Amino acid sequence: MTMTTKKLDLSISITQRVASELKALPDPTKLGFGQHFTDHMFCVDYSIDKSWHDARIIPYQDFKIDPGASVLHYGQALFEGMKAFKQKDGNIVLFRPDYNCDRLAIGAQRLCMESPPKDIMFEGIKKLVSIDSRWVPNEKGSSLYIRPTLIGTEAFLGVRPSEKFLFYVILSPVGSYYGTGASPVKIWVEEKYLRAAPGGLGAVKAGANYAASLLAAREARKNGYAQVLWLDITHQYIEEVGTMNVFFVINNEVVTPALNGTILNGGVRDSAIQVLKSWGMKVTERQISIKEVVNAHKNGQLTEAFGTGTAAVISPIGELFYQNEKILIGENKIGTVSQKLYNQITQVQYGEQPDTFGWTVRI
Repeated sequence: MTMTTKKLDLSISITQRVASELKALPDPTKLGFGQHFTDHMFCVDYSIDKSWHDARIIPYQDFKIDPGASVLHYGQALFEGMKAFKQKDGNIVLFRPDYNCDRLAIGAQRLCMESPPKDIMFEGIKKLVSIDSRWVPNEKGSSLYIRPTLIGTEAFLGVRPSEKFLFYVILSPVGSYYGTGASPVKIWVEEKYLRAAPGGLGAVKAGANYAASLLAAREARKNGYAQVLWLDITHQYIEEVGTMNVFFVINNEVVTPALNGTILNGGVRDSAIQVLKSWGMKVTERQISIKEVVNAHKNGQLTEAFGTGTAAVISPIGELFYQNEKILIGENKIGTVSQKLYNQITQVQYGEQPDTFGWTVRI
């Protein structure tokens, strides 16, 4: 099934809660991540006979879904993660929405799903954020997380692509992903389980990828570690860290695993590479082994390691646990490169410095 390419004249109907039914805003100092949801949601349906239709913004509510829906049996589920920010001048902006819209379309093709037209997806997100703008936190470090999701809804029990889909968007005010801000986290190097395999779904944000990661993450937390460092199918080469892309600063060179079909092309990963290159730093995308990282640490050449992702932005790694050995990185303190990257990207997001990269879109 291919992505819809023709432009559709699809107006969005809006049904808003009355003032007396609006939810109370959560304590901005206790947001956590993904624990609260706003008053409204955006939905649009697809079927072969009607194409995309019934675009609507409605009060946040439960779905009525057939027990035979393909998403429940065959995992046809895909999502994106993006954010809206309250800038210092009071304006609300989206961060790199084009990137997420394009990536969802690519992921839909891999999962034999029909992607909503980019214009209706983009317009629906903008209108939804505008309607629920009171939920965008004012505090630095907080934001409004946006979760666009695409699921198969046709009821059948034969293994084939669904012919009906629902695209919807929900919003959640969030604080720090790990609860430690940009403080270094401890990471367990995973040598048993795999996140993705060649030819699989690792390069797209399929829900199945995250289901596959849960057991390893739970076992890492039992051992006192925030997340896992994923290795490839040979358990030699580094792929991702938790739900983020990963970078290492070795001998003044920034190295990150090359996109090889099993690694997600993260928007913050791409942003970080652009910023690093603008500073004149050497950035290399290549295969990097866990042994190389261990040796670089022993030789005093590994000065920093960090993850990049929408949720955490930049997450410094202060410790790796590998083969019963604790590898402390940068004295378990945030490094110069990590801090500078975090500052520049977040300052663009919050309007504290000019957006020279053209990343933000005003609501």
